[in-house]
Formats: sequence, structure tokens, C-alpha cells
Amino acid sequence: MQGEIALSAERKDAIVSAIEEALTDPLQSLGLDVEAVEVTPAGKRRILRVAVDKDGGITHEEVTEATREVNRVLDDSDVMGEQPYTLEVTSPGVDRPLTLPRHWRRNRSRLVKVTLNDGSAFTGRVKESDDESASLEVSGKRRDVAYKDVKKALVQIEFKRVDEGE
Repeated sequence: MQGEIALSAERKDAIVSAIEEALTDPLQSLGLDVEAVEVTPAGKRRILRVAVDKDGGITHEEVTEATREVNRVLDDSDVMGEQPYTLEVTSPGVDRPLTLPRHWRRNRSRLVKVTLNDGSAFTGRVKESDDESASLEVSGKRRDVAYKDVKKALVQIEFKRVDEGE
């Protein structure tokens, strides 16, 4: 039984990888990045969730355009097989971890809780970022953190943000 479960997980990973590969170039031509692909069983169907994003965030119209493009790509390929599925195209939620340099760039000025590989944690506001690291303001002081040292980073929800000048 465990072999069957492992095979299913491997097959699911292969399907997700194939979908990501098929969608990356067409969505990049729309100025969008594929942030996540998830395939979930739902009775006799499957739910395919594709999260897309770009610098500055995406609009409802861009999600609609991305949905059309994802449908086109999937209709032109056999990546989803014969089993029926429901497609959901969304933007990433605020609970999505920051795992790539572009995630840090897109969350400039946001409050982020960072857990480092050594187990220590802190919360700070993203001030700058590049391909290797980010600079955060933590308790009024600058703190640079290399992405390779980050175990987990999550944007914190702020209901009432106090701007810097206040």
C-alpha cells in the first residue's frame, strides 16, 4: 500500500511539474509568473489551482486573461489527461512563504516574520532586496539577511499600518 501511495505522490509531482513547465512561457508572455500549481482530488474530478503574480500585484482582469491562457494551453496539451478537472486561477495569498527573490521584491514595505536556519526569529519591514538578500528594518535598525539563511519568511497581516513619518 505504501508503494502505491508513494507512486501516487510521484505521479502527482510529475503532473504538477509538467503543468508548470507548460504554463511558464505562455504566462510570462502576459507578464505573469507561475507562483504555484496544485492538483487536488475532488471526488471523480480534480481541482487544478494555479497561482500567478507579477510585480505590483495582479488585477481581476489579468486573472481572467491568465485563466483564458491556462485553458488554452491545457486544451492544446494532454498534461491533465482524460480525467475531468476544475480550474482555479488566483493570486498567491498573504500566507504564501517568501521563497524567491521576486517574492521579497514584491513585498517591499510589508512586515515580514523571518525564521532563520539557526532557529532564531524576528519581524521587520522589508526595505530593499536583491538576488541574494533582503534588508529589513527591525526595531528601527537595519538588518540584512541572506536568503540562504532563511528557513521561513511570512508576510504579516497589518490591519492598521503606522506609516514611518507618524
